[in-house]
Amino acid sequence: MDMSEIAKKLGLSESKQLILKAAELRRRADVQFDSSVIGVGEICKAIICLEIAASRMEVIFDRQAAIKLSGMSEKAYNRSFNSMQNSIGVKNKLDIRELAIQFGCIRLIPLVQKGLSLYKDRFIASLPSSRRSSTDITRPVFTAAAFYLCAKRHKLKMDKSKLIELAGISESGFASVSTSMTDLCFDVFGRITENKDSKDVKGNRELLDILPEKGRVEDGGSLFDDGEEPSACKKRKQMEKHACDD
Repeated sequence: MDMSEIAKKLGLSESKQLILKAAELRRRADVQFDSSVIGVGEICKAIICLEIAASRMEVIFDRQAAIKLSGMSEKAYNRSFNSMQNSIGVKNKLDIRELAIQFGCIRLIPLVQKGLSLYKDRFIASLPSSRRSSTDITRPVFTAAAFYLCAKRHKLKMDKSKLIELAGISESGFASVSTSMTDLCFDVFGRITENKDSKDVKGNRELLDILPEKGRVEDGGSLFDDGEEPSACKKRKQMEKHACDD
């Protein structure tokens, strides 16, 4: 099945330029991407090239139809898509302003920008120094998750499925990033009604371990995680209790 036939099955046969672009990406993938390593067949490779081309040319692409045609599960398709996209040096980009216009949420732009900046600082600070330089949070999933969480915080309707599709990631991957963002930046991304402080979120422990405020009793903090006392204190209290019983 050649590229034109696959494009026709996906409703893209009218876009000749898109098919030519996908064919160009296909040739590049044949040279730079070893599809046999992760079991990507030729049809799936062509479908992925069509999706990448559609994304770059801003042509509507039916990902669910593509996944069905590929014969793969959604998780396997997303993994193959990301691997192939990275291998041929093509990165999908999401612009905050464009997302805001597309979803009609212009007022979220500064909030998302602030949230992403804060998350980047806190996330990188929580990593070992050896991993900080190689950390990349410019990937589309981070922008999409930040946009979704800001909308949710301010009670704005948001098409989560569409955002996940634009980010080119699985639902579970999107959920993982969203959880990480909420844990590290609850003050920006958390639900206002929950009335929590980011220091109380268990997922922040790695981050808080390197902050000077952690464990400072004079600031109202606790020396012990989760309010638990060290075993020595527990033993002393148990001894005092036994002494009273006697």
